[in-house]
Amino acid sequence: MKQVFLNAHSLEESLRILFERLRLSSCCTLQHEIVKVQESLGRITASPVFAKYSSPFYHSAAMDGYAVKFVDTITASEKSPLHLKLNHDAVYVDTGDPLPAGFNAVIMIEDVNLSGNYIEIYNSVTPYQHVRTIGEDIVATELIIPENHKIRAIDIGAMLASGILDVTVRKKPVVAIIPTGSELIEPEEIRQRQPKPPEIVEYNSAMLAGLAEESGAETIRFGITKDSPEIIKKTIKDALKISDIVIVNAGSGRGSEDFTLSALKELGEVLVSSISIKPGKPMIIGFVNDKPVFGIPGYPVSAFLTFELFVKPVIARLLGTTIKENEVIEAILSRQISSQLGVDEYIRVKVGVVDGKYIATPAGRGAGLLMSVVRADGFISIPSSSEGYTSGSKVKVQLFRDIDEIKNTIVCIGSHDNSLDILANILKKNYPELSLSSAHVGSMGGLMALKKSEAHIAGTHLLDDKTGEYNVPFVKRLFPEGGIALINLVYRQQGLLVKKGNPKKILGFKDLSRDDVIFINRQSGSGTRLLLDKHLRDSGISPQEVKGYEKEEYTHMAVASAVLSGIADAGLAIYSSAKALGLDFIPVASERYDLAIPLRFMETHLIQMLLNIIRFDNEFREFVLSLGGYDVRDMGKTLFL
Repeated sequence: MKQVFLNAHSLEESLRILFERLRLSSCCTLQHEIVKVQESLGRITASPVFAKYSSPFYHSAAMDGYAVKFVDTITASEKSPLHLKLNHDAVYVDTGDPLPAGFNAVIMIEDVNLSGNYIEIYNSVTPYQHVRTIGEDIVATELIIPENHKIRAIDIGAMLASGILDVTVRKKPVVAIIPTGSELIEPEEIRQRQPKPPEIVEYNSAMLAGLAEESGAETIRFGITKDSPEIIKKTIKDALKISDIVIVNAGSGRGSEDFTLSALKELGEVLVSSISIKPGKPMIIGFVNDKPVFGIPGYPVSAFLTFELFVKPVIARLLGTTIKENEVIEAILSRQISSQLGVDEYIRVKVGVVDGKYIATPAGRGAGLLMSVVRADGFISIPSSSEGYTSGSKVKVQLFRDIDEIKNTIVCIGSHDNSLDILANILKKNYPELSLSSAHVGSMGGLMALKKSEAHIAGTHLLDDKTGEYNVPFVKRLFPEGGIALINLVYRQQGLLVKKGNPKKILGFKDLSRDDVIFINRQSGSGTRLLLDKHLRDSGISPQEVKGYEKEEYTHMAVASAVLSGIADAGLAIYSSAKALGLDFIPVASERYDLAIPLRFMETHLIQMLLNIIRFDNEFREFVLSLGGYDVRDMGKTLFL
């Protein structure tokens, strides 16, 4: 039977409980090993490293020239040059050569004249001029690097230079990862066949292993473990024999096939069985055989977040290191976010700099939306005592990306189009320092973002009922003072998407009112939504007659996916999304899709590089055409100024 989450611990309380128990654990005793210095990059020193030899360990020439005794040169001057006999008073040396015994200075080769068996010099020299003296760089017994230091490439050079060949480092904690779920299949299987429902390609363990290795651990991945209490218990026991930390992925909830909690209760102790965070509530913290065992949720965003919050700090503790904190900036929130009281919620956001202000735009909230993390620049946290933030609020953002990358990001908010993804890729390819960040809030939302100085550009395809013109009437109404340019990106085909073969024989908008047809809509304020509403009015159909009218998606590909998966029988979207997923397409309209750009940004480096691609890059143009349903006749043209 399904169980419910009771007595969820707060984040702070859960961390306190974990580390109090860890402090008492034998696994917390820091272990060490000896490795070759050449193989020590990135390892953590377990003891200080002192120089064995001085570097250099002999006096050596710092320049090509002649070794001399400085006292022999005292009388040399421009008016009275001094002649020193070769191989007696002066000996030729190359850079790095040992200084001959009794000699204590070097004259650069360009400062002498050769005259038979003599050199002629014009200036006296000082003691040890152009000489690298013993210990100039490193003195024997000098501290090279301290304990708990992460070894860098330059440290390796210093250790070898001072005669150190082996170094004592912390042993890497071994993290065992156990993916569970009878529905899972190994990634290699999809080389031979396409997955079938309810199969899911198992990818969390690869992500978790990468996170663990980035944190300084070694990983062991067990094969997929079926949903069986006995098999899960046996696998945990096997993992404990060869690891310091065990992660059981999925099965931490309270469903009928979730056995992690009961397995840990039987094998050892459960300290925390759920945590009041979102995503990641069904997180389990336990100890078996005095080693930490984590039951991490199966949803990928939950798995990512709970690893960062709980497993990563434990790895750091076993290595004797601290975690480098993400850079935190203050940003203005572009959209309102509501949150549930009593839960600490973590929201992924896209970030850019507009008019000198950091702007944060939510990138998706679902625990299964892995791409929301891939695309995110950072996250904001909403404390359990808050119901959320209003639009325009100042929020603290913990960044995933470097601040310089954020400053070189073009912020695009508005209507979605598949060509934007292509544009972002070509931009990154041609100008690696630049990025295009797009948030899909609809055409009207994009224009409002420009009005509030929250974006550099906005994608828009708003059709004005009265004039039949795209975009211009809306820009004139919202920006009566002007200052906005409309640059055409594409013309594109909009139409009704239906399953291959059109099993329900949907021919047009009138069919959307049928009892057996379920529709999937776009969000309010999007150009596609306005186009739908216009056609419904023209057909005499009220929104209430359309089943699924209230069900919204934010992109054309999401609409196409809903139709393909059977969530809906029809949706309104662009042709390229139908082509991408093999759906049938019923043309409705050809529409103009423009980029609205404030004139004050037009001459900036960011926008100029973007426009260079739109106007002149044949690869971009040809790629867009290959998607299908696009006309690029005006691509890059200024259609309104």
